[in-house]
Amino acid sequence: MSSSSSSSLSSQTLKIGLVGFGNFGQFLAKTIVKQGHTIRATSRTDYSQLCDELGISFFRDALAFVEADNDVILICTSIVSLSEVLNSMPLRHLKRRTLFVDVLSVKEHARNLLLQVLPEQMDVLCTHPMFGPESGKNGWIGLSFMYDKVRVRDELTCLSFLRIFETEGCRMMEMSCEEHDKQAARSQFLSHVIGRILSEMGIESTSINTKSFETLLKLKESSTNDSFDLFSGLFTHNRFAQQELMTLEHSFERVKQKLPKRMNGEQNHHQSNHGRDSC
Repeated sequence: MSSSSSSSLSSQTLKIGLVGFGNFGQFLAKTIVKQGHTIRATSRTDYSQLCDELGISFFRDALAFVEADNDVILICTSIVSLSEVLNSMPLRHLKRRTLFVDVLSVKEHARNLLLQVLPEQMDVLCTHPMFGPESGKNGWIGLSFMYDKVRVRDELTCLSFLRIFETEGCRMMEMSCEEHDKQAARSQFLSHVIGRILSEMGIESTSINTKSFETLLKLKESSTNDSFDLFSGLFTHNRFAQQELMTLEHSFERVKQKLPKRMNGEQNHHQSNHGRDSC
C-alpha cells in the first residue's frame, strides 16, 4: 500500500462515459463536469432531463453509448448488478483502447469480472472512493480514494482520471484489490453489520444520550440509508467478510460469557463476606 501523487505530471481533459447514473453516479458526475471534463451517461432509468440540467449527454441506446469515443468508461452500478451490466454492453463495438474504471465497494469481484468480460486491449483501473454523497457533501478534502492499476498501458489517461480526485484534495491510496477487500471487510462491512443490528434492535434517541450512544445512532442511520443490495454485496462478493462475521459472533459470545462470570464472582464474594460477618 502506498500514497501516490500525479501532481507533477501532465493531464488531459477526458471524455468519460458513465454507466449507472444513480445517486453515486450523479454525485461523482457533478464534480467531474465542474473540472471541465465531458460526461456521457447511460442508465436503466431515463435520466435525460437531469442530464440536460447538468450539461451531460444521456444515451438510452447502449450501442450508441459504446461507440461515443470515450477515453474512460466509469462503472457506477451496484455490486450485485455488475455482471449483468457488463455482459449486456456491446463491447465488441468499442472503437479504440478505453480505460474502464469501477467504483464498487468490493474490488476482487470487480477486477475479476472486468478482466473476464473486457477485450484484452482495454485498460482496467479498480477504484473505491471511501466516501459518498453524505460524507462528501462539503468537499472531498482529506477523504480517501483507493485505486489499483490492474491493467494500464495508457498512463496519461489513467493519471488524468486519478487527477480528478487528487485535485479535489483526496488522500490517494494505491492498494491491491486483495488488500482493499481484507481491510474493507473489517471496516466497511463490519460497520454495516453493527448498524443493521442496531436497526433491528430499534434503538432510538433518549433524553440522556451519551456521546457514545449518539455515535451508535449515527451508525444505525448511515447503515440503513444505504440499500440492502449494497449490504448483501459487501458480504457475498468479499471473500473475507464471512470470517469477519464469524469473528464478530465469537467475540460477542465471549463478552456475554464474561458478564455472568463477573456477576457470579461478586455474589460469591458477597456471600463469603456475609458469612465471616455473622461469625
